[in-house]
Amino acid sequence: MLSIVLFGAPGAGKGTQSKMLVEKYNLTYISTGDILRKEIAEGSEIGLKAKDIINKGGLVDDELIVQIIEKTIENSTTGGILFDGFPRTVVQAYILEGLLHRMNRRLLCLLSLEVPREMLIERMLNRASIEGREDDKKEVILTRFQEYDNKTIPVAEFYKEKGIYCPIDGVGTVEEVFSRLKEVIDKTLENAYRNIILFGSPGSGRGTQAKLLAKEYDLVYVSTGAMIRDEIAKGSEIGMLSQTYMEKGNNVPDLIAIQLIEQKIEENPNAKGFLFKGFPSTYVQAYIMDGILEKMHTSVTCMIEMKSNPLQCIKRLTQRSKTERRRVYDMDPEIIIHRIENYEQSALNVRSYYQNKNKYYSINSDAAEEVVFESLCKIVDEALKKA
Repeated sequence: MLSIVLFGAPGAGKGTQSKMLVEKYNLTYISTGDILRKEIAEGSEIGLKAKDIINKGGLVDDELIVQIIEKTIENSTTGGILFDGFPRTVVQAYILEGLLHRMNRRLLCLLSLEVPREMLIERMLNRASIEGREDDKKEVILTRFQEYDNKTIPVAEFYKEKGIYCPIDGVGTVEEVFSRLKEVIDKTLENAYRNIILFGSPGSGRGTQAKLLAKEYDLVYVSTGAMIRDEIAKGSEIGMLSQTYMEKGNNVPDLIAIQLIEQKIEENPNAKGFLFKGFPSTYVQAYIMDGILEKMHTSVTCMIEMKSNPLQCIKRLTQRSKTERRRVYDMDPEIIIHRIENYEQSALNVRSYYQNKNKYYSINSDAAEEVVFESLCKIVDEALKKA
């Protein structure tokens, strides 16, 4: 879930840019200023209290602000939150950290619009003549800047220490500034999530290597096969339906896989990324995977195909059928061959899909386990540098 703070002095253009960001990334817009002005216009008790403070260039107390923000987040059904006008103090920065933590969210970045002070004053005076806002009178403007310098600038230092402070040149046309904001957000998202797909034939050793890679890069391991087996063990409706497909060595319907993958993602809101094994296994599923990740405003970092000799795959699966790790589809040689043939038929198109995106890599997985793992790590490191 995407959470961003748009930061900057009064008149920096936060309101204008916020509207464009909200539309682009499907965000819920939380502007404490707008919310409070709405309360003032309605003449509510909160509005009357806030009016006197705002007209004098002061900041509304945290107790009031937190109540408004918490309610708005809880009612949100969008792809994330854009904060405009909060936090304005270091105390509020700590409050936001705690609030997001309680809701299993994390702040992606703070985008600070940087505009020279003289230009800000000119903008605000022009706005006052057009909109007639009481807080844009010159004497109030100067008070607001003094308040900003004393309390708000230290917020920048707070987020610089966290490594998520991103200064943005706020001078230029609306479109130029928006382009800069979008570029930083997209790049930050790419770096924030590491999404790796481990692709290969049944028996190629993906399961063993996937768990090792997930641990090495602090990723959440997403195995459609493991999730389906869990559902079968629970006797759920999804499990019973899936079992009829798996016993024959066939893929489960895409809708079942989508439901399980999205559930896994939702259960891990603070994940640094995901390692997918078993999905996508077809050309159509490659498109589906892009759609799933697009909802998170991220994408596949790399797809690694583990190539193995079919005879070696059959040997591994046959050996596994004699252990406690055996699967129901390991017991019948015909089903094993059927699964490998299914992979061979779909692999070409899946391979081509990621080659066209310059995200395809491959290794020979018939080498020793530690050699294969070392090769996989080198590929992941290379892909992350490109990202």
